[in-house]
Amino acid sequence: MRVLLLGGGGREHALALGLATDPSVDHLIAAPGNPGIATLAELREVRTTDPAAVAALAVETAVDLVVIGPEAPLVAGVADAVRAKGIAVFGPSAAAAHLEGSKTFAKEIMAAAGVPTARARTCENPAEVAAALDEFGAPYVVKDDGLAAGKGVVVTDDRTAAERHAAECGRVVIEEHLAGPEVSLFVVTDGEAAVPLLPAQDFKRIGDGDTGPNTGGMGAYAPLPWAPAGLVDDVLARVVGPTLAELRRRGTPFVGLLYVGLALTASGPKVIEFNARFGDPETQVVLTLLDSPLGALLHAAATGTLAAHPQLRWRPGAAVTVVVAAAGYPGTPRTGDPITGAERPGVIHAGTARSADGTLVSAGGRVLACTAVATGLVAAREAAYALVDGIGLADAQYRHDIALAAAEHRIGLPG
Repeated sequence: MRVLLLGGGGREHALALGLATDPSVDHLIAAPGNPGIATLAELREVRTTDPAAVAALAVETAVDLVVIGPEAPLVAGVADAVRAKGIAVFGPSAAAAHLEGSKTFAKEIMAAAGVPTARARTCENPAEVAAALDEFGAPYVVKDDGLAAGKGVVVTDDRTAAERHAAECGRVVIEEHLAGPEVSLFVVTDGEAAVPLLPAQDFKRIGDGDTGPNTGGMGAYAPLPWAPAGLVDDVLARVVGPTLAELRRRGTPFVGLLYVGLALTASGPKVIEFNARFGDPETQVVLTLLDSPLGALLHAAATGTLAAHPQLRWRPGAAVTVVVAAAGYPGTPRTGDPITGAERPGVIHAGTARSADGTLVSAGGRVLACTAVATGLVAAREAAYALVDGIGLADAQYRHDIALAAAEHRIGLPG
């Protein structure tokens, strides 16, 4: 099987690692890729949000499967253009990807499907913003209605900061705050059948102790030893099944990866958000633990044969990933700084590039994801941070507390 992987971040490097080790994948092409992916795949240039260009590349390279990593190409309709050429695609149509492209649309789907989620209001002017903030109170949750690379959400007790974020975004969704630990659940689906992956937990804020602004994610771990028994089955029954059914009813079946972001509240799991693709950096830990062939799984979803796919196998132990970010992130990151120590197993490339002389340099906000597997969370944390210690990047930022509360058994469920 020939596979084209679209994207060039940490999530795509993790996907490339999984695809490259699948015996059924005999050739892997990545566009545009990154220096880490370059060790696993043939790199090609393409504008990832140009549906016609991606479809033409898929035809030119005679691939059997296209795997779309980032959200922007999905919302732009790349999957539709490739499917129109008769090529299997792991990734939803533009209409189905609207589930991530518009938080208002996601709330409409959840309401129609009876999915438990936070009460919310869509606001387009200061008066509506003020009324919604009054209604729900602090902590204020203000979300950019559209795509924002994981940085469009502000959760704050500062009313002025909430109003400022709303003004900067324009159209926003303001909702009640959901109290309880957060969980990310990835579900592979062909629109009908749904196969869950291991639940994970990520860390959105830049600083230790969940301080500072939101980022695209500063680290993650899996599995979740504190998660209640039956959590995955409950979410499949109350969230995933009804959501997929509602999208089918509307004539826009969802094929690809449904990312369910959850808060485990005192009244049960509630949806914080949906994404239409693998999350980053949870992908790094979840796929590191997956023992089943990744390419075959994604191909089954893309071709409507997921119900017949063998049950997934998982490696024992735990995985932890710690993101190493550039100076200035999550604002304007500094780029072009030389990087050393990134060629070791477990170091996943995200925002990296090669300079004219071949030096590996930073090329984005989140630069590397140091990922390790061990028998338990304590050992996995130690191994991941040992990888971080071996990275040379001037003024690098990283959190010191990824998976720490779970390793120390300090996560409790409300109620």
